[in-house]
Amino acid sequence: MAIADVAQYAHLTEDEVEQIGRELDAIRAEIEESRGASDAAYINRVITTQRWMAALARIGMIVASPLDAKVRRPVLAASAVSLGLAKILENMEIGHNVMHGQWDWMNDPEIHSSTWEWDTGQPAEQWKHSHNYIHHQFTNVLGYDNDIGYGVLRMAREQKWHPVNLGQPVYNALLAGLFQWGVALHDLDLEAIRKGQKDPKEMKRQLRQILRKGRHQIVKDYVLYPALSGRQWRSTMKANASANLMRNLWAYLIIFCGHFPDGALHFTEDELDDESRAEWYLRQVLGTANFEGGRLLHVMSGNLGYQIEHHLFPDLPSNRYAEIAPRVRALCEKYGIPYTTGPLHRQYGQVLRVVMKLSLPNRFTRDDKPPTGVDVTVDHGRRQQEQRQQRRRELGGWSRSDQASA
Repeated sequence: MAIADVAQYAHLTEDEVEQIGRELDAIRAEIEESRGASDAAYINRVITTQRWMAALARIGMIVASPLDAKVRRPVLAASAVSLGLAKILENMEIGHNVMHGQWDWMNDPEIHSSTWEWDTGQPAEQWKHSHNYIHHQFTNVLGYDNDIGYGVLRMAREQKWHPVNLGQPVYNALLAGLFQWGVALHDLDLEAIRKGQKDPKEMKRQLRQILRKGRHQIVKDYVLYPALSGRQWRSTMKANASANLMRNLWAYLIIFCGHFPDGALHFTEDELDDESRAEWYLRQVLGTANFEGGRLLHVMSGNLGYQIEHHLFPDLPSNRYAEIAPRVRALCEKYGIPYTTGPLHRQYGQVLRVVMKLSLPNRFTRDDKPPTGVDVTVDHGRRQQEQRQQRRRELGGWSRSDQASA
């Protein structure tokens, strides 16, 4: 059952909800005021490291071509791993966070949300609409947030079951392995196209973007760099494919662990009615989940191990989430608000259990999430932009109308 009123669910008074909002606003203001040279040095250092990793990996593949097979294979393997790590770093800690506007305050034209184009299949403009605006505005609201199952998986008991859901374990594996291409089609909305609800002009515009971006990715990894390796082009192509698979699996793992473990709750559209900024904050806490780990794990996951903090403050620098998290957790404890976290392996185990269980009708399985009080059923189909409730620009908000008026 989904939540229709977050304050009522959390047993908070209106004054308590607003006080939580003020305390979170105070954290935000403090971090904004303290941003400075050390933060700028951090992102520049990460970008430099990522570029060197990618360059050395590419050079290693080319240099390995004329070598004896016994030497060439380990060099290629090391290059593939280095390239995979570079792609992960670019997508997670750099691209995702730069496009959220986390570093716009630096006024660096290269490291800016309006100019960054990342190394993956989805065009940045489409990602900023589907992710920054829709997902972060309507987090876990059934029928509004397209990230609940990505249009492929049934990830909420409130979503209608269909016999096609029996194949979820297979779809899940395919989505994980081909994640960049699944995300590339995300904002296109294939369901709306199938139902004839998509504006043909917008569909063609988006398709042209996706084809250009996809062609660039394929030519770079499977034509240009393999060609530079001469007769060993097949080995370079395999190494590049391995790096892309490594990045796809990791991105899928991190994103799913932040949104679908036990404790990450869903909401009805009633929650959106007159939702205040403080209630929006509360919905972000209840709808997301963290995972625990060391500094390297957090950097390689784009600091999305602090998914709760990211959803509260999506445009604050990711390197500051570690210092924000204890304060958010203490605030949750103060007001008795659930703060979902746990080891990465446990969080993914819960995600995998959801995938398996929801491949079956609800009557065959038990609900592991806490009761929320409102029993609803929704279709898989997404609402179109004009069907969504009009929202003011919230933290992390972005819309095509913003771009058109800029």
